[in-house]
Amino acid sequence: MTQHISHNQPYRSDIDGLRAFAVLSVVLYHFGVPLQGGFVGVDIFFVISGFLIGGLLWREYDHTGTIWLLNFYVRRFRRLAPAFFAMVLVTGALAWAILLPFEYREFGKAAIAATVYLSNVLFYRQAGYFDAASEEKPLLHTWSLAVEEQFYIFLPLLILILARSRRALVAALIGCWALSLVACVMMTPSHPMAAFYLFPFRAWEMLSGVLLAIWGYQTERKWRGFALLSWLGLALVVISVVMIPAGPMFPGVLALFPVLGTALLLANGTGKNTVNQLLCHPVAVFFGLISYSLYLWHWPIFTLSTYLRGGHANLFESVLWMGLSVAIAWLSWKFVETPVRRARLLPGGVVLGAMAVASLATLAFGGWIFKSDGVPSRFGPEAQPHIAATGDFLQDWSRCYVADDLPLDGLEVCPIGPEGAPKVLVWGDSHVRAFKEGIDLVAHEANVPGLIIWRAGCAPLFGLRKSENSATPAQDTACTHANLQIQQSFARLESLETVLLVGRWAYYVSGTGVGLDAHNTISIHPTDGAQKLTLTQPQLITNAARESVEFLKGRFSQVHVLRQPPEIPKYDARLAARETAHYGLPLAAEPVTKSTATVDGLAVRAAMADAPWLSLAESGSINWIDSWPGFCDGSTCGALHENVGQYFDNNHVTNSAALRVRALFEPVFESVTRQSALVQDVQE
Repeated sequence: MTQHISHNQPYRSDIDGLRAFAVLSVVLYHFGVPLQGGFVGVDIFFVISGFLIGGLLWREYDHTGTIWLLNFYVRRFRRLAPAFFAMVLVTGALAWAILLPFEYREFGKAAIAATVYLSNVLFYRQAGYFDAASEEKPLLHTWSLAVEEQFYIFLPLLILILARSRRALVAALIGCWALSLVACVMMTPSHPMAAFYLFPFRAWEMLSGVLLAIWGYQTERKWRGFALLSWLGLALVVISVVMIPAGPMFPGVLALFPVLGTALLLANGTGKNTVNQLLCHPVAVFFGLISYSLYLWHWPIFTLSTYLRGGHANLFESVLWMGLSVAIAWLSWKFVETPVRRARLLPGGVVLGAMAVASLATLAFGGWIFKSDGVPSRFGPEAQPHIAATGDFLQDWSRCYVADDLPLDGLEVCPIGPEGAPKVLVWGDSHVRAFKEGIDLVAHEANVPGLIIWRAGCAPLFGLRKSENSATPAQDTACTHANLQIQQSFARLESLETVLLVGRWAYYVSGTGVGLDAHNTISIHPTDGAQKLTLTQPQLITNAARESVEFLKGRFSQVHVLRQPPEIPKYDARLAARETAHYGLPLAAEPVTKSTATVDGLAVRAAMADAPWLSLAESGSINWIDSWPGFCDGSTCGALHENVGQYFDNNHVTNSAALRVRALFEPVFESVTRQSALVQDVQE
């Protein structure tokens, strides 16, 4: 008769208390309670998971010389899958009524990635300039589940591969731990998103728990330890939760504090001291028991409520949503998690079959949402123009490349029009990106090749540096360096004949955005000459415009400047789409957007933006291209034209608008054509 071997470790209520600390740190942090480093609760979970799973697998390996993968994954599926699939199903149903099509499309993609344990890779790859805010991603929290699932694949396979040599296995575990830690520390400063999301840079946290469990098992530790070490561990995790800042320096070295603190609490968790008594308190144990479900449910509740409500009005409202999260987590734990986990009579084959069916159903559901572009037919005709505008800013930049030779080496350049040596340079900020489709089409129609160079938040003017609240210091410096490089490049770009300057001039002159983006600020400073430090920002822009045009006139036959399109201060396509789509839904936020603005209301800010250029236009130094007639009708400017969205936000136009008003840019390319014709006549 074969002796039955139990691979389960004795229950430790202190671990449930530690789980409670971890999950409550995350929940409170997400709901706006001022815990600067509440997100490190995930790191605490990683160490606990490594400790428990590592201990379980090592006990089995020690008794049998191998591990039974099928049993291991059946146990994992029993524990994790039911609540996960329930959460995805309910979240998907609520998101159907709430999320806009492009957001729901991303939800479908995330559901697919989470089901195959790759959501951490998906969210890492999505980080970028036009990436959606985290509050628009109800499945963002599954990145940590994906990291753990990848760990559940990595660790058992490593044990199986090296099962014949215990010494080699332990050495491999220590080596992987060290490599992962070093890689995490080295990668964080330069590639913080990769270090944060990807398994190789997080593996050391779980392996810390694994190695602790192996050490304890081999030395037959009772985990009573010393009270002083428990207090030290508690201090480390509390300090981490309160003080570690979110941002590009995490995880890196900073992650050592919560990991070490968690390891100390685990290693000394059964001793009779005040710290362990707190962790074993019934309230702490309760939250520890529901911690997995609470982690699963709190984030969709937070994101969807924030999305629907336009943010939480105050702390009291956040507390109500947190209370709802706890209630749903308890229901999930009581009626979804626990029954399946305790159904020992349920054969492993049935568990695996149910897992396969649920996975296929979720993949099919996510795939249908993705292929249907988020099912835009869910919403009525009032919302459709705004919904269309939310996605009408993406262009084909496949011709763009980073130059690897002088004079534009290191800069991203984008050819437009037909192939050939560029004759027109279009230089500007993100407004160039917005108008790209219209400019490119005109270039093709005129059969004149051109070149686009743009950088967000970077005025196409010489002799200036900027400091912007939405940019990093490195990005601010890169703007100055790029503009200087462009200035120095003209002598070697012999094919260029004319230049078009495009920018959000009102932003640079006033130093702030307006309306819904009034929180964006930028300060402009001269790059040389202390005598200019006393000038106001409008004076600096005026001087820079005059000096830049004077320089450009010495190189180009014609300098064109686009008048900034009118800003629609209270408009944002996404927000307007939400407001119309959510009309009539319970708890929906009151509308704040407005799709029109009066010319009189825009007059003062527009006059400030135009002032640096009007005198240059009057003297013939520039060709002033007035964009306002394309967006304003008499006394009103609007974000819609014949029920088609013209603006993505309050100052960037859509592709539809860029194509509709493309005639604005015909003089730029016609001037090149005329010049070529004159040259040909002279030669003949």
